[in-house]
Amino acid sequence: MQKKDILEIKKRYKKEQATFTKMAGCYVNGEKAIVTKFRETFLNLEDDEFHKYLEIAKKVLSGSIGNNILDLSFDSEKKEEGHQEFYMNLKKSRLLKDDVLDELYQRIIDTYEYVGNFIILLFHDVYDVITKTEDNLKVDESEEVYEYVLCAVCPVSLSDAGLSYMEDENKIKARHRDWVVDMPKHGFVYPAFIDRSQDIDRVMYYTKNPKDPHIEFMEEILGCKMKETATLQKESFQAMVKGTLEDGKEDAETLFMEIQDQLHGRLLEFKDTYSDADVEPMILRQDEVEDLLRDSGVPDKYTEEIAKSYESYYGVDLPLAESLLDAKVLKEKEQRRKEEHLRKEVTILKEELEKAKVDAPEEEFPVVVKVKEDKISSIRKEIIDGKKCLVIPLEDHEGAMINGEKERFL
Repeated sequence: MQKKDILEIKKRYKKEQATFTKMAGCYVNGEKAIVTKFRETFLNLEDDEFHKYLEIAKKVLSGSIGNNILDLSFDSEKKEEGHQEFYMNLKKSRLLKDDVLDELYQRIIDTYEYVGNFIILLFHDVYDVITKTEDNLKVDESEEVYEYVLCAVCPVSLSDAGLSYMEDENKIKARHRDWVVDMPKHGFVYPAFIDRSQDIDRVMYYTKNPKDPHIEFMEEILGCKMKETATLQKESFQAMVKGTLEDGKEDAETLFMEIQDQLHGRLLEFKDTYSDADVEPMILRQDEVEDLLRDSGVPDKYTEEIAKSYESYYGVDLPLAESLLDAKVLKEKEQRRKEEHLRKEVTILKEELEKAKVDAPEEEFPVVVKVKEDKISSIRKEIIDGKKCLVIPLEDHEGAMINGEKERFL
């Protein structure tokens, strides 16, 4: 699944280009009871409603791929139980069959782990996919018809209490609190739009919060294999590495920083190499993980243990290298690098200052004189009041500085 596919669908969600045929949905209260159901011809909606519903649909196609938008495949067992067939029928029904809609509503109500009121919205769309040439120019003819259903599950919350100006009474009064439909927390598009074509074996799944993607929605409602978001993959990888190193009494924090730094460098090299090529993002294979750990200074016995855990945990669904990067850790690593550089500079400066010092104890030479070259020849010794003195003649326009103070004794 690529960003350009999502953008191609999403950019059509405008008043002039939207082609949604029907919209249907139901409102569910906190006791998981259906309050109301509705179905509308989308193009007949009032302008305000039209744009608000478009915003909701657009949100389901927002965020980063792999983190907010996941490419899911149907689980083989769930497929045999009829999950894929059900969603194909939902698409074919064009939201016109009440029994199909009611079954989906009930699946979500019974399984979705959410406390509070929410609304289930469904949109049906038919898109004539325009043919494109190799240089990405459009040809005015349809390559295929992409028919799909978009679902958005939105919280419904009570608006905040407050004061408001009542125009008809010309007064400031407590405002009426309404139940407001928020932007979706979860949703999906079926079938997925991959390489400008439908893929009936895959679903585009949306989650607002990558840390809480609601696995029950993926597995039970959609019948798909669970997939971790990039955020969860990053946390899993960190726990896997640090847990192994800490058990071995290694400096886990420092080594993990080095691993992140090495991974960042490899990712930059990959992007530089393939910057002009239309290639898939960098996937981190098990052998690459082993090389990465060894280059980061991880002992061999822990490298092998982490690599085995990596293969066992992720299986064939390997994460992208970029998903495992932790920006905070990289920033801390950079800060440590700067601090270490400063410490080295201070050490060097101290050594240079030590070398510059006059190697003479004050007890032996209590007076250290520094004069310009042209004054050296005029310096002489004299006995004054029975004491040996050093005389440095000064002209009228000349001054002297002793221990940092000008003409202190003159």
